[in-house]
Amino acid sequence: MDPVVLFFILGVIAKLAKSDLRLPDALYEALSIYLLLAIGIKGGVELAQQPIGTVLPQALAAMALGAAIPFMLYPVLHRLGRLPAADSASIAAHYGSVSVVTFAVALSYLIKQGVPSESYAPLLVAVMEAPGIIAGIVLARRALRTADAPLAGRKTRWGELAHEVLFGKSVLLLLGGLVIGTIAGPQGIKPIEPVFMGMFKGVLALFLLEMGLVAGARLGDLKRAGMFLVVFGVAAPMVLGVFGAVVGHLIGLSLGGTAIFATLAASASYIAAPTAMRIAVPEANPALSIGVALGVTFPFNITLGIPLYLQYARWITT
Repeated sequence: MDPVVLFFILGVIAKLAKSDLRLPDALYEALSIYLLLAIGIKGGVELAQQPIGTVLPQALAAMALGAAIPFMLYPVLHRLGRLPAADSASIAAHYGSVSVVTFAVALSYLIKQGVPSESYAPLLVAVMEAPGIIAGIVLARRALRTADAPLAGRKTRWGELAHEVLFGKSVLLLLGGLVIGTIAGPQGIKPIEPVFMGMFKGVLALFLLEMGLVAGARLGDLKRAGMFLVVFGVAAPMVLGVFGAVVGHLIGLSLGGTAIFATLAASASYIAAPTAMRIAVPEANPALSIGVALGVTFPFNITLGIPLYLQYARWITT
């Protein structure tokens, strides 16, 4: 097991044991800013060396898959799980978007396994953030006109929402890092390379320690929600990972790239999506969406899911 995953497990154990361990809020904020910028810069440096004709079709495919996932999951949540339309759409949007930290752990795992992947993979993370969120909002607005009528007629604040999604911390830092890395190129980035490349894994380990503490605190929300969401939080990424691996192979990604794409499809956002859904669908219960994304899917992905998605990629590419 990758050592960074053990930091996450330590955080969960500390929370369940009711330890007083916690990271200062300012440090957590600094770690998240660093990770987003570092991932973006690394991708931008590599993107500067790639022909646009190769990258653009794959970016469009990533956006299409991110938008399609909420439409796949909404009926399962609303009809099978019997969750309200607002909650179903919100949870579906979280899974349509992506987890940057899960992506970082997947990259670390592939490097440890000696499996190379496309160097411009951070671009796929950036373009998959928003489409799933927008699809979830569309689902919520459509459903609330009928079954859950209390919000019928209320207009979505699309301008405020677009600003929050496009200029929120996660997307802004990722895209900003991509632009900086692309403009600077391999030579220009060398003066800051020790900070943003050399320290990356150590910072990721500290961030996962905090994520373990947060995930441990969310387990109570899932107990109140019932067993359905726990099962969903494990089954959904396993199924979505298959879709991601198939699409990744079809668009010409390598073995490692296919595994990364499967991981992105299987991941769930807990940074950008909660903020956007709070604006667009405030009636949705954030404890359910964040609880299942961070309390179930995130731990599953970084412990068992990522090796499984690499195996998916091996099955499909051979």
